[in-house]
Amino acid sequence: MIKLDTRNVKPKIYNIAVLTVILAAVVAILSIAGGEKKYLYILSVFTAYYLMVVVLLVRAFFRQIEYNLYSYNTIFYSGFALFTFSVFVQHAILLYRFWLYPLDVDYAPTIISTLANSAKTYMFFTSPFVLVFAIALFISNVSLIRHEGKRFVNLLGILLSFLMVGGLVFLYLVDYYAMGSMEEVRRHDLITTTFSAIYLYCECMLIGAIIAGALASRYEPEKDKDFLIILGCGIRKDGTPTPLLKGRVDRALAFYRQQKEETGKELIFVPSGGQGPNEVISESLSMKNYLMEQGIPESQIIMEDKSTSTFENMKFSKEKIWEVNPEGKVAFATTNYHVFRGGLYGRRVKMKAQGMGAPTKWYFWPNASVREFVGLLTEHRLKQAIIFISLLVIYATLVYLNYR
Repeated sequence: MIKLDTRNVKPKIYNIAVLTVILAAVVAILSIAGGEKKYLYILSVFTAYYLMVVVLLVRAFFRQIEYNLYSYNTIFYSGFALFTFSVFVQHAILLYRFWLYPLDVDYAPTIISTLANSAKTYMFFTSPFVLVFAIALFISNVSLIRHEGKRFVNLLGILLSFLMVGGLVFLYLVDYYAMGSMEEVRRHDLITTTFSAIYLYCECMLIGAIIAGALASRYEPEKDKDFLIILGCGIRKDGTPTPLLKGRVDRALAFYRQQKEETGKELIFVPSGGQGPNEVISESLSMKNYLMEQGIPESQIIMEDKSTSTFENMKFSKEKIWEVNPEGKVAFATTNYHVFRGGLYGRRVKMKAQGMGAPTKWYFWPNASVREFVGLLTEHRLKQAIIFISLLVIYATLVYLNYR
């Protein structure tokens, strides 16, 4: 089992940049002095390169989990590791063809064409997953709207499901054939390839968000905690917890009892949540009352009743905790689909808090992945812009080279 917060150094992937420079140097040398089989050697080098990049990304992914699971790097590494693996498979198949039928392949154009079409190939390769997820997303959002109302955030999944399927249909119809002059065909390929690069980026981020969210929801914190934050949500009109909030408190209680049984260590509960405009009491007080009904003494409860968002839950809870023990070990309880986002905000306020998830209805999950995906697109803009623009430049260049 992977343990969180066991690595003090943040993993880097600069070694991939170094490996890329080495690749360029080796390809340049082989192009000049490779002899008759230079393209075979070049393809072998490319295949080995992509395999090594996959290994480096997977290693960085696991090290990132050990350093900080609640990071957008977790999403980046997992999403692009899958895409890079698909590129490796494409090159391995091409290499097999080169060895098996050495006189049957136009080497250089085939290598460049494989790279230029790698995003398209990945789209078609993952299209069954995209279709299944889009259908599940549409159905889950219909169920979510029936239970939670027609809020804009509950409509995002339906919109995204249409965009996902529409992107595949558009590429299939437009890329099915191209006619006209060489310039017209090249322009067509440039449009479809850059569109595929945009789709690729979004798909990698969505898949990464699903993986990160699933890992965070299934993680069980170590039984050595001093404080346990319970993230609030809506309460009933009579001031009692809703089933969703009750599930979070019950999850916290289960952890507390298990820790006490295994280690004998007590902890302090920090129910966190302010009072909404239509709530008779604060969410924090509602949770406190429920905790005391379950036998938790008032001396083991610190209320945080000012927050109005998950970010404020973490920020204000940290302030309460640090007033008692700045060195205390912290966990937090929330609903399973919300663990990753809760941990993300915890790290943003410089608090190492390990999350645990309470089970919830199935229809929350796809929509939660969408929210993480949308959250990713609205944050870390510089990092994303660099990756996004790099993808467009690389694929546009490959299209240009493919017609040289």
